[in-house]
Amino acid sequence: MSIRYGCFFSYAHGRHELMKRFKTALADALRCYLEPYFDNEDELFIDTEQLGGGDDLDRKIARAMCESVCMILIYTPKYEAHAYTRREYAAMRLLEAERAAWYALPSRLIIPVIMTRHPDSLPPQIAESSFYVDFSHFTMATADLKSNPDFLPDIDKMVKRIATHYQYQIKHTPPGHDCNQFVLPDVPPEWRELPEPTFPRE
Repeated sequence: MSIRYGCFFSYAHGRHELMKRFKTALADALRCYLEPYFDNEDELFIDTEQLGGGDDLDRKIARAMCESVCMILIYTPKYEAHAYTRREYAAMRLLEAERAAWYALPSRLIIPVIMTRHPDSLPPQIAESSFYVDFSHFTMATADLKSNPDFLPDIDKMVKRIATHYQYQIKHTPPGHDCNQFVLPDVPPEWRELPEPTFPRE
């Protein structure tokens, strides 16, 4: 395995400005503060920037995940509703289990970033994480994350976690490890049971 990316961005695509602006603002801030820790690697893998229309999506995504130090999971209720994003989460859990055999993980490889909370609370996959950051107070009026004191402490914690795993993986990845062999798992089940439909009484 050769490390090519600091983080794989996993998120549900949005059509409107708030979700697009949040993803861009977070990516810009992380790139800014991660750059001093890396050599020739890209700070982030974001599918809209690195994939073309003719790409074999599953193969490219699987390889990029394997070549990433960690995963940033931008959580919205839409995230858990989409089969593909749940699949990316499951894939990173497989990579996490693989790397746990190489070294004692100092922390999880998935870093959840809460953009919007679910009305029925966060799913266990997020809430039971040993570390997640809550950016749900981000709005269209929020100042640049790179210099925003309300968000910088959490960005700093994320950067330090990624940098720590980067050093561990440089030291402990087995020689000749081939990311071409990694494939995405099947689509996992829903994260929470869907409520039974209710119908108005006549």
